[in-house]
Amino acid sequence: MKTLIDQLGTSHSFQSSPKRIVSLVPSQTELLYDLGLEDRIVGITKFCVHPYHFKSTKKIVGGTKKVNYEKIRLLEPDIIVCNKEENTKEMVEELREICPVWVTDIVTLEDNFQMITDFGQLFDKRIEARKWNEKLTFALSDFKHFIKDIPLKKVAYFIWKNPYMVAGSGTFIDELLKLNHFQNHFADKERYPEIDLEKMEEDGDLDLILLSSEPFPFKADDGYEIARDTNNTRTVLVDGEMFSWYGSRLLKAFDYFKYFHNSI
Repeated sequence: MKTLIDQLGTSHSFQSSPKRIVSLVPSQTELLYDLGLEDRIVGITKFCVHPYHFKSTKKIVGGTKKVNYEKIRLLEPDIIVCNKEENTKEMVEELREICPVWVTDIVTLEDNFQMITDFGQLFDKRIEARKWNEKLTFALSDFKHFIKDIPLKKVAYFIWKNPYMVAGSGTFIDELLKLNHFQNHFADKERYPEIDLEKMEEDGDLDLILLSSEPFPFKADDGYEIARDTNNTRTVLVDGEMFSWYGSRLLKAFDYFKYFHNSI
């Protein structure tokens, strides 16, 4: 019997390592694949776009906020992997009627390392998990060396339009903004507040407005519109996966951040 505790503090006991996994978090689906668990993954969401071939080889059971419970039940999973932010509490409670639900909670880089370690223990992939954490530790150290002399810039990170919403404190995005020497203009607000563009302009000048590719797919025209209402603050389109996905995606993110800083 193996007993492990997830990042919400819930204790789980397993007779053996889970063999049939449903993953309802895109970044965690990618991590499970990178840990060598492709054959065990039986269900994913429509937003699980990495690796690309999963959309044709795995059963799609819905999105991250709404799933088809019967489809999941018929897959006979022995574990469902969720996340506190990506999935709803109500969804998790109903999924627990099917099988154990492992919930992650990722706000800091340390949380990310812990998640990878936990998955290594949970799925008997300890060596693979350790290798990934070692690669990420090295890449993080290298990026910190790269960024150390780059001046702070005051930014706002937009995630949604109509209404406009931004990333505040207590989010993984805010953690990565700080790592990039970006001072979050909305760090005094929690999670993902709605904001007023006119009020933002009154609060003071920004160096950059970052427009994410997800969950709202901002385009150049959106940037022109926002710049017009914010005293022509420079707007930049950014890859939302790099600023909001955790797990193994971070390895690509550190290279992306270098490229991004060299281009702005």
